[in-house]
Amino acid sequence: MTVESVPPEPRILAETESAEPPLADGAMPLLGHGWKLVRDPLAFLAGLRDHGDVVRLRLGPKTVYAVTAPELTGAIALSPDYIIAGPLWESLESLLGKEGVATANGPLHRRQRRTIQPAFRLDAIPRYGPVMEEEVRALVDRWRSRESVDATAEAFRLAVRISVRCLMHDTCNEVRAERISSALATLFRGMYQRMVVPLGPLYRVPLPANREFNRALADLHLLVDEIVAERRASGQKPNDLLTALLEARDGNGDPIGEQEIHDQVVAMLTAGDESIGSMVMSLLLVLTEHPDLADKIRNEANSVAGEGPIAFGDVRKLTYTANVVVETMRLHPSVWILTRRAVTDTELGGYRIPAGADIVYSPYAIQRDARSFERHEEFDPDRWLPERSAEVPKYAMTPFSVGNRKCPADHFSMAELTLVTAEVARAFRLEQAPDSDARTRIGITLRPRGLRLRPVAR
Repeated sequence: MTVESVPPEPRILAETESAEPPLADGAMPLLGHGWKLVRDPLAFLAGLRDHGDVVRLRLGPKTVYAVTAPELTGAIALSPDYIIAGPLWESLESLLGKEGVATANGPLHRRQRRTIQPAFRLDAIPRYGPVMEEEVRALVDRWRSRESVDATAEAFRLAVRISVRCLMHDTCNEVRAERISSALATLFRGMYQRMVVPLGPLYRVPLPANREFNRALADLHLLVDEIVAERRASGQKPNDLLTALLEARDGNGDPIGEQEIHDQVVAMLTAGDESIGSMVMSLLLVLTEHPDLADKIRNEANSVAGEGPIAFGDVRKLTYTANVVVETMRLHPSVWILTRRAVTDTELGGYRIPAGADIVYSPYAIQRDARSFERHEEFDPDRWLPERSAEVPKYAMTPFSVGNRKCPADHFSMAELTLVTAEVARAFRLEQAPDSDARTRIGITLRPRGLRLRPVAR
């Protein structure tokens, strides 16, 4: 799924060559294709492959190159000719800053990876097992006494508590968890609009939406400062990621700066809340839409754990459940749009890409492409059986990315998502409540808009 290799060297075009990608249809004056990315972005991006492997888009005054072929997105991810930059990261800058592992490039990024990687080594993951078990069982126990649940609030609450407790050993009370979830929901909604309709100064006008965005941003940064300050004041040094950050040194042997620590913590909270919380919601929706798959998950969990609770050590044996998780990530990826920037004149798919050009590509579109997946719109966990997954083209399914941008928490996330799915399917038959809204909510991430569920005890 996330196999990495060295891509073919990008070919530098001769001066006499002038290959230019085709321009996508439907650009409007001033807004360009931004209106399509606001109105129906998933359909728009999914249709670009029909126009070529590389297609030009207009976002306001800028030209952006959309890459639609999986082999080319793999080349971008693995080539030093492209860096983390572009409309997505510019929109996220006010949240993630410039000094965190999510946004840094070059030597700074490599040093940061070395700092955080030990916390996510495969042999380090089991120490997080008791926290995951405790939080998932608390969710199940909470649901037993309820006729309906707000899946959005519950998924984000679970994701925040697990990420904070595992990575920062911090007591995440209900008020703090709710503040983090609420702030990130507002921010990610506003950041998508800023990415596709880059109106710059207009977002500083004190309109209600802008004021709400700014309040959420200030509250999240305040929360991060609280977390870091509490750890410093405690004098404790548990074996966790926050301790690693507080004791990290730069290339000169000096402690890393406060801003870098702040940005790293924000990046952890963002990934642990928004991305994982969105995936949990999509998995819950899948369990409601495919009760036969939920029954298979329940049977597998019972065969592995017997009558007792599922232990973290059982997760690796839940192979069918893991395949359901992967297929959910294929059809309902939380991270559905990515951008990069070319740092040199190069080429992709025979087209010239000038230095400084912004690149955009959509895992959502690539993972639903009929050229890569047989019965591409069908939910089929068995396509990830070893004998069938080999048929999937390289880079057509990279939910955790590849290369030096591969998510360091991939094993952590898979274990968490698999355990949640198995425990919930084992305990309940899920139905959508009458006031549920399962339509896709499109922001920087994808998730169901307002999922409400009826957990019927098995």
